[in-house]
Amino acid sequence: MASKVIEQSQKNNKVAGKPEEEAENTAPEVSENAVDQLEKLRSEVESAYMAYMKSQQKVAAAYRERERQEVHVYKEIEQQANLAYDQAIEQAMTARDKAEQFADETCKRAKEKARQSYNESVDQALKTRQESIEQAWKVSRETSEKIWEIFTGDGKATG
Repeated sequence: MASKVIEQSQKNNKVAGKPEEEAENTAPEVSENAVDQLEKLRSEVESAYMAYMKSQQKVAAAYRERERQEVHVYKEIEQQANLAYDQAIEQAMTARDKAEQFADETCKRAKEKARQSYNESVDQALKTRQESIEQAWKVSRETSEKIWEIFTGDGKATG
């Protein structure tokens, strides 16, 4: 491309009536201008590439930060779940202990009632037995007295 620019410049110089030496002196200026433009373009591309790399680093950093936040949120939720679990276990143990205590107290009361009922039944049976024995003894004595009266001949029995 630079050679075409030089040739065009030489043709323009000849047409205008300038000697070839002057044409050669102006040709390097044109090529330096082209080099400067290329250098400027290369610099812009390099700046754009550096900006791209910085952006890529920022995106990577943003992804790492998001991942860190997600891990933090997960750990927080896990901690809350563990706390809720611990509280539920504690409540269940408290309820179990209360139920066991209630069952023990109910059992003690039931045993006490059973003992009391047993003792009352034994006392009643003993009383009934005693009354039956006394009644039988009374009947036996009365019968013996009557028989004895008959045997001894007391007059009351013949009558």
